[in-house]
Amino acid sequence: MGNLCTIRRSGTAEYDVKRSRFIANTAHIENESEAKAFVAKIKKKYYDARHTAYAWISGERGEVQKSSDDGEPGGSAGAPILDVMQHMNLTNSIITVTRYFGGIKLGTGGLVRAYGHTASMGLNKSLIVERRLVARHAVTLPYTLLGTVENYLRAESLNIEDTSYSADVCLIIQTNPDESAAMLQELADLTAGRAQIKKLDEQYIELQHQQ
Repeated sequence: MGNLCTIRRSGTAEYDVKRSRFIANTAHIENESEAKAFVAKIKKKYYDARHTAYAWISGERGEVQKSSDDGEPGGSAGAPILDVMQHMNLTNSIITVTRYFGGIKLGTGGLVRAYGHTASMGLNKSLIVERRLVARHAVTLPYTLLGTVENYLRAESLNIEDTSYSADVCLIIQTNPDESAAMLQELADLTAGRAQIKKLDEQYIELQHQQ
């Protein structure tokens, strides 16, 4: 699946096809309660629309997923919205697509394309960030080894979260949890065992996603 992403800034987009008007709205949500509140807000805003289909995903691994066709033919509205979200590896996110019926039926295939396309347009107007799990380590070492260690971390594209200076230097570094053991061994070898390395925790960080 890769790293999960989430919507950090909401977006809105419109799409017209055969006189029907589709309006996407996106948002960050943390749970079902927030998802329901967002849907209620959108339905109130577009109170005169015929349908507001939606899909939302939440959970650390995107394990909670729900969608609704809101009166459209089964599988023609909520499912294509959810498909777009799954393709983007989204979690803690919701997309609604409101439809103003234009008098011309689109057919199931046309609805699937319209709802999916409008959802994608909404995401293109949103700020998407990647949620990456990192292991955080405190590396304490003599000043004489600072340049060597910084060069190694830079070459390995490892992020230095913070640096503090006292009798020795302490670097807080972030690594891929799956690669931590190899990195720690290389650091120990590089410093001939003079670096003191302590794992602090694992947490998610957010990086802007390239759409």
